[in-house]
Amino acid sequence: MINIYTAAQAERAILRRDRALEPEVPPGMRAAMLRLFKEPLSPEAAVRRILQDIRQRGDTALWEWTARIDNVRLDSLFVAPEAISAAAFRLPTDLLDALSLAVGRIRAFHQQQPIRSWMSEDGQLGQRIVPLQRVGVYVPGGTAPLPSSLLMSAIPAQVAGVPEIIVATPPGKDGRVPEVILAAAHLIGLETILPLGGAQAIGAMAFGTESVPRVDKIVGPGNLFVTLAKQQVYGMVGIDGLYGPTETVVIADETANPAWVAADLLAQAEHDELATAILFTPSPSLAEAVQVEVARQLEQLPRAEVIAAALTHQGGIVLTESVAQAAALASAFAPEHLCLATANPQEWVGHIHNAGGIFLGERSFEVLGDYVAGPSHVMPTSGTARFASPLSVVDFVKIISLINLSAESSAQLCGPAERLAQAEGLAGHGLAARKRVETGDVGDRFILPNS
Repeated sequence: MINIYTAAQAERAILRRDRALEPEVPPGMRAAMLRLFKEPLSPEAAVRRILQDIRQRGDTALWEWTARIDNVRLDSLFVAPEAISAAAFRLPTDLLDALSLAVGRIRAFHQQQPIRSWMSEDGQLGQRIVPLQRVGVYVPGGTAPLPSSLLMSAIPAQVAGVPEIIVATPPGKDGRVPEVILAAAHLIGLETILPLGGAQAIGAMAFGTESVPRVDKIVGPGNLFVTLAKQQVYGMVGIDGLYGPTETVVIADETANPAWVAADLLAQAEHDELATAILFTPSPSLAEAVQVEVARQLEQLPRAEVIAAALTHQGGIVLTESVAQAAALASAFAPEHLCLATANPQEWVGHIHNAGGIFLGERSFEVLGDYVAGPSHVMPTSGTARFASPLSVVDFVKIISLINLSAESSAQLCGPAERLAQAEGLAGHGLAARKRVETGDVGDRFILPNS
């Protein structure tokens, strides 16, 4: 059952963002860490210990931590290239077709993202766009393989021109990477795949080992240990963001189909027990109909226990005074996904300032965004949509500023630069500017003002 709240009740219960400061650690996870480390450690301390070991012992640490954590003894730290190419031929045709469709749409969307080098007309100032040279893509595994996450993370990097992409993903119980992941990699031409998961995968890519090359940036979502590892290696490498549990907010009015709204909430809640699925609506009749539909459809789903836990603790239906209030509350919550199931969804887009992605209308539902719509489904969570964006081509390039001042421009700027240096107490800076004017030498093009 999903609860119905007033707006005031929801703000005290399910709309609080301070819960992200202390992520919930399930009892089973704590017990597993105790068995692994033989002492009670926080997740942060456990990750720090793994990363330190990988930094010091390299490949040996990777072998050992994979055996200890995943109970898997790897044959190699890399998937054989022939295994990657062969996987695509063993995949069912309809699944391969679906992956190919997703590849085309994701690539086409990201090719439209504007990034360009430029130079001013006088050739004195500009910027150069340079792709990162080596990127690590983490693809979650856990209970099921996620080829969509590989495509959504790696394709924008390819569009940006990144020449080397390394994929890390947890091995299965047999020590192998699921074939659907390998097939997805083959479709887009990736050949370097590490059968590594968790903090050990992040450490391998961040520090580099005897076998694994160090990357410039690590992207992709993952579990708590992956997120903490990304946080701890930031600075050694770049990261795209710190992702918490997934979340969807639906704004619906009386015109919405309650069965569809319920299905969208259930789809989000089945990710895991910490997922968030919330409906805002000014319609009491819709709220009640959705509540009934959630209970009815839940009985048909195999992950019913997971869904029920998510809906009970983070989910809910919030009755608002109007669609405008719903939009304001949703924007303040800054969800990863925001779905507008209203009569005129376009009119409310301008009211939403914070969201990873906005899905306009009931035909543009979030599940399509997960797989085949086009934009990357790697989006900001935990309220970070207030300042962060979905993964994009921009994440895989850097901007180098170009300064090529003429002699005249340089001479005109020396005085103001020296004065600012004096104000900051940096005499050496001021001297460097003054020397150019005193000697009349900023290169063979130097021209003194008013000379």
